[in-house]
Amino acid sequence: MRKFKKILVGLDLSPLDEVLIKKTATLARFFEAEKVYFIHVAKDLALPEEVANKYPDLLAPVDEVIEKSITDQIVAADFPSEVTYEVDAKEGGTLDKILRVSKVKDIDLIIMGRKKDLEGSGTLAKRIALRSSCSVLFLPESLKTGDYKKLFVPVDFSSYSLLALEYAQSFNPEPSDIICHHVYEVPQGYSKTGKSLEEFAEIMRENAQKDYQQFVQKNHLPEYPCKLSLREKGTRAAFILEAAKQEGADLIIFGSRGRTDSAALLIGSVAEKLLDVNNEVPMLMLKKKGENMDFLEALFRI
Repeated sequence: MRKFKKILVGLDLSPLDEVLIKKTATLARFFEAEKVYFIHVAKDLALPEEVANKYPDLLAPVDEVIEKSITDQIVAADFPSEVTYEVDAKEGGTLDKILRVSKVKDIDLIIMGRKKDLEGSGTLAKRIALRSSCSVLFLPESLKTGDYKKLFVPVDFSSYSLLALEYAQSFNPEPSDIICHHVYEVPQGYSKTGKSLEEFAEIMRENAQKDYQQFVQKNHLPEYPCKLSLREKGTRAAFILEAAKQEGADLIIFGSRGRTDSAALLIGSVAEKLLDVNNEVPMLMLKKKGENMDFLEALFRI
């Protein structure tokens, strides 16, 4: 189940590219990939006319220079020989180009970088995640060594939680290395029941524990450790990220629902906010491939 046969890696010619290429070299073998597409999209690949006229023999076409530079980094990263790869420098709008390539090439996984100290807002990675029809892996600029052993899975006991847990199991079959995390809250107006905050919080905790047990039994899952946390303030996303860091998680895995035809809610408020706040812990956003559908993607089917 952990297989991603076709992988697309988005590069921006920043120092983050080295991190992504090195990590992809390792992950391509782990995911049993058949082919990896390394893509860089620039608004304009043309040299200024006056420069090209003055130095006609000095420079190769810009796209060729970029592709050679990326290829040199791939070779230096000891890319697995059993996995083929393709390097392409394209011109145009980055979002549309990457989405188009992912559709045309039938990509299973897009890998994008997340910047913390390097220049860049990270909005592109988020927009691709929201609109892609396949899973997306976010890798932070700090390159962590070793495998992804401790997996952190936020759960709400939905079918998307099941998707994430089943995939986590394919990563690491040891239940002790997979940590479920469920956030529960005390509803407003609890005081009208005559219960104190502490008393009603315990009621909600017991209810969450029951929901978890039913979820595990219904889906025939192992007894993964499940951390139940009461959220009293702050966003759920920030709460989840802090819990993942406290657990020393190597990877956050969460299932995401697809985009609706009305293009209203894309992947759910919690998942979307996780994309905003997390640039420290690697994160795999799983999608049921092809579930997203919008006007642009519909054009590819015509």
